Amino acid sequence: MKYLLAYSIPFVGVLGIYFGGIWSYTALLFAFVVLPILELLLPINEKNYNEIEVTERLKNVLFDVLLYLNVPIVYGSILFALYKVTHVNLSLFEIIGITISLGIILGANGINVAHELGHRANLMERVLGKILLIPSHYTHFFIEHNHGHHLHVSTPEDPSTAKYNQNLYRFWFQTVTGTYSKAWKIQKKLNQVENRSWFSIKNDMFWFTIIQISYLVLIYYYFGNTGFIVALFAGIVGFLLLETINYIEHYGLKRSLLASGRFERVSEKHSWNSNHVLGRIILYELTRHSDHHFKSQKKYQILEYYDISPQMPYGYPTSMVLSFFPPLWFAVMNKRIPLEMKP
Repeated sequence: MKYLLAYSIPFVGVLGIYFGGIWSYTALLFAFVVLPILELLLPINEKNYNEIEVTERLKNVLFDVLLYLNVPIVYGSILFALYKVTHVNLSLFEIIGITISLGIILGANGINVAHELGHRANLMERVLGKILLIPSHYTHFFIEHNHGHHLHVSTPEDPSTAKYNQNLYRFWFQTVTGTYSKAWKIQKKLNQVENRSWFSIKNDMFWFTIIQISYLVLIYYYFGNTGFIVALFAGIVGFLLLETINYIEHYGLKRSLLASGRFERVSEKHSWNSNHVLGRIILYELTRHSDHHFKSQKKYQILEYYDISPQMPYGYPTSMVLSFFPPLWFAVMNKRIPLEMKP
């Protein structure tokens, strides 16, 4: 039940929104001050599960239920925040704090969980994943991540792989524009391969566009200008947090180009791994990212650690804070990039 801690961000965020004032920024302080400090104090756990433990964890439906519960938590947080900003006389300072806190919830418990569910074979789980992407205006992530990123990770063809000495802010522009553009290209190719019409129910990008517009229109209708602006910018905060995680997950790592002209297969060495226990729990084992890319269908509760995977010196929450300060990030990470991958 340790994964109940993954609900700590929405719990703290909603509590801060409720109390208002300086407390509106509680989720920001919790995610980027409290969690990094705790990560530095708590141990690293490199233990993998044996066959019996793996079987038991796969049979335990609670691991899946914990993911599903994020749908009402995320949408409940949205409704509560929008009600607060439209029914209570708040200062601009408070509205900004609420927007940031809501955005952090959307990133941690929305997109992150959507990422896990988007890799599942079960239709219901994939639908829940898509639903969790809507508030962050990032439904196209479902297409590009599964059909693009996992295929082209750590190559120049992947907009979600940060290059050596590329700072976070340049990367944001690269990945946000590149991911959206690539999603449309992938969808076009899928339509051609399966001979789909533009209005086919399987043309995800068409329906994603309709759904995203409808989501914002509904918010404007029920919550007015203020609610619309808060929802819009909270979604932006959410997807920028996702892309910050993308930045630290593959920064500077490259797959070798073979004599055949193809890139080597994705392996455990093409993603940064972290065994820091708190980050692992809060992000549903996303920090064991090397194994996720090696075997993308693996459920979060059985992801493993490999010695050959490049190791981050800190957990993901701490590393995200470092990435906001490019000179500090380069000083810490550049020397850890495998020599054969450096330019």
